[in-house]
Amino acid sequence: MTMSTPPAPIVRRTEVFLRPDRSRVLIRPFYPSTFGNTNRALKIITRVLALTEAEVELQLVQVMAEFSERHQKLRDLFLQRYEIVRPLLVTDLEPSITRKILIGSYFIHEYSLESAALFNPSIIPHLDQGDLPAGSLRFLLSLRATGEGHISSITFRTGVIDSQHAITLTEPTRFLTEPQQMPNVAYEKPLFERKLIELDLMGDFANRVISSLGDTFTLPELTNSVSFVQRQTQGRDAQAAGTANAIISLARSNYEVQFADSQRYSERVIFPSSPSQSAGIEDARFVTFRHDDGTPVHYATYTAYDGKVTFPQLLETPDFLHFRFSTLNGPAVQNKGMALFPRKINGLYAMLARQDNENISLMFSEQLYFWYTSEIILKPTYPWEFVQLGNCGSPIETPAGWLVITHGVGPMRKYTIGAVLLDLADPRKVIGRLREPLLSPDAHEREGYVPNVVYSCGSLIHAGQLVLPYAISDYATRFALVDLDSLLGALTAH
Repeated sequence: MTMSTPPAPIVRRTEVFLRPDRSRVLIRPFYPSTFGNTNRALKIITRVLALTEAEVELQLVQVMAEFSERHQKLRDLFLQRYEIVRPLLVTDLEPSITRKILIGSYFIHEYSLESAALFNPSIIPHLDQGDLPAGSLRFLLSLRATGEGHISSITFRTGVIDSQHAITLTEPTRFLTEPQQMPNVAYEKPLFERKLIELDLMGDFANRVISSLGDTFTLPELTNSVSFVQRQTQGRDAQAAGTANAIISLARSNYEVQFADSQRYSERVIFPSSPSQSAGIEDARFVTFRHDDGTPVHYATYTAYDGKVTFPQLLETPDFLHFRFSTLNGPAVQNKGMALFPRKINGLYAMLARQDNENISLMFSEQLYFWYTSEIILKPTYPWEFVQLGNCGSPIETPAGWLVITHGVGPMRKYTIGAVLLDLADPRKVIGRLREPLLSPDAHEREGYVPNVVYSCGSLIHAGQLVLPYAISDYATRFALVDLDSLLGALTAH
């Protein structure tokens, strides 16, 4: 008896593209490099102080004429930078306000956030669904923006998909802003201590540091305690300096930031700011997670990169204004591509992962920040995924099962997108799996920073269609629409 092949899912590429926009530039601190023992910053300040007041005013007029239309509150930014370098002044004499502003302008620069690429998108429903035509959905798109030095950050776009599945993106402004770091964030002592244990740092030095702190503590309090214990153990503990640095690094990798609510989504940029992220924040997979009582919170698993090692970490926000960054811990926290399920399963958090650069694993945990065991549920099976298999975002709940969009790597390191279906009650059980790719790079998508790649970090379902934003060869972003019934039919056909 010959079994018929189920019809292929209906996939439609749209004409909606997002390409890098080099005119969108972010203000970043500028630190002149040193040469020998020369303090170049001090020399710059001295040169500005030597100008006459008339020369200062002329230079500032020229700077403002060239850059004031490119940035908001530019004078305030210059003054903030002046305050950073102010300790280098050799006298207590106050420069004029104009001179302060000009000094600050020498210690700041423009950074083209997405000059190299705007890719690896993740999509969730927008928090505001008001004032829309019937059958429309407003969405929030996160993207990996890569600029000078191949440093990656998170940026956002918004848009609407209507009842006929036409996608419209909101035109972004040219302004970009980083959030403010939240001062005096409180660390919970038991949680912090447990993270130290996971990192194998909880020796005598760390015990003495932690024992002097309260049930909650701030970074300045932790820094003071570390410094105090260092002075006490000076010369007697050869590993003290390394442990001290690791403790402070852990604290700085668990932090919170806040955007102003007046800033549009497209103006908000999450730029690397902790030691573990120093070379980039990569591939955020956002998901709207609902607790048992129905309360939503938005999580994103992402890869922090320090230039040598990748660290799977977690981002959480209730409103996309206040963001909390947390380290993930435990022996199962390995490699890249972790993706959280949108709710608990049988009372446990659940996550897909790829610990071994090859297979998709499933993990369960009672604690969101600690993961100890994993189980391989999917191995490379078809030629287009023989090199590597991974997820393309968090699983999506459907009546038929958990829909997981996957990526596979095949000959010539070509990346394609596939799909699998997992059992709702026990996602260790694989209900169905596409034998052929759902989406492969077409002739117009093969060229880019990394050729022959289509890739996504998250999709959603709207009005019977899977809305799939995907990256094109690590350069730009495009959208595809997949008929949900035909996709589920192909996955469940025997």
